[in-house]
Amino acid sequence: TQGPDPSLVYRPDVDPEVAKDKASFRNYTSGPLLDRVFTTYKLMHTHQTVDFVRSKHAQFGGFSYKKMTVMEAVDLLDGLLDESDPDVDFPNSFHAFQTAEGIRKAHPDKDWFHLVGLLHDLGKVLALFGEPQWAVVGDTFPVGCRPQASVVFRDSTFQDNPDLQDPRYSTELGMYRPHCGLDRVLMSWGHDEYMYQVMKFNKFSLPPEAFYMIRFHSFYPWHTGSDYQQLCSQQDLAMLPWVQEFNKFDLYTKCPDLLDVDKLRPYYQGLIDKYCPGILSW
Repeated sequence: TQGPDPSLVYRPDVDPEVAKDKASFRNYTSGPLLDRVFTTYKLMHTHQTVDFVRSKHAQFGGFSYKKMTVMEAVDLLDGLLDESDPDVDFPNSFHAFQTAEGIRKAHPDKDWFHLVGLLHDLGKVLALFGEPQWAVVGDTFPVGCRPQASVVFRDSTFQDNPDLQDPRYSTELGMYRPHCGLDRVLMSWGHDEYMYQVMKFNKFSLPPEAFYMIRFHSFYPWHTGSDYQQLCSQQDLAMLPWVQEFNKFDLYTKCPDLLDVDKLRPYYQGLIDKYCPGILSW
């Protein structure tokens, strides 16, 4: 079953009340919630290897799993409602529309940015294609080099990852050249990377900033932890503020007043028709 996204559950700035005392949040040492989140990251950090990620690119790179429109994908994610999460008792599409509407309010002149809010989690349809949670959600990180300090549970979850016993992949740079650029880095497999590849394959006519936001919005060790600077190009550093700006709207917050999604659909359908129309290959 699909449990709550560990990148949302574990992160201290998710809940404003909790965020007031981040130290106490990070000091949780027991309980079913932490156990579930830890288990997810343990699986992720054990099995996300260079070979695994390459195999997933090969598996999904043909985009032959499903034909559907963007709005059909938004609706499809409603089937992933997690009843075990007490904080989310409404469909996944509400988070997409809430994120998009938050961006729209703050950036009324950037309609492409509004659309990014709607698109950003659509890669989670991977879960409907049979992928386990640890290969769909959670914070992402580069494979092929040693994990850096701000990776969640870094010191307690990578012991069984075979790449860290391989001298090619176990140094700070690993298989990469200094400042090679994140476009040349193999990221852990999940909904970010998959949706980015879907956008490229289907030739979304969005600006480069949008592609960066989608591809790296779960790369918290970079955009929030300031790690992996040794891999970044000047282009990456120029795009970083955009990813950080998007992150302000992506962070899950409870919203007691649910949006009237039916009233919003025509506006966002217009953006879809402008930037990524028709039936897409997933």
